[in-house]
Amino acid sequence: MVIGVTMVNVAPGTEKGVYMKVKEMKNVRDIFHVFGEFDFVVIVEASSLSELNKTVDSIRAIEGVTKTQTVVGAEI
Repeated sequence: MVIGVTMVNVAPGTEKGVYMKVKEMKNVRDIFHVFGEFDFVVIVEASSLSELNKTVDSIRAIEGVTKTQTVVGAEI
């Protein structure tokens, strides 16, 4: 199992739409609206690094998403 924490920036006014789309995505365990440098923190849980990358690519493809940054960890 691979866990990714993806920080997401979105264009002003697109927060609600992006939130709803990300929340329903496969492999997304949780999403938090945050204040600071990023708009959302998304917890992604996938069976492989490849699957995690596909999920992050899907997040990036959502209209309104302007930037992502991901850190990856693995269960021991």
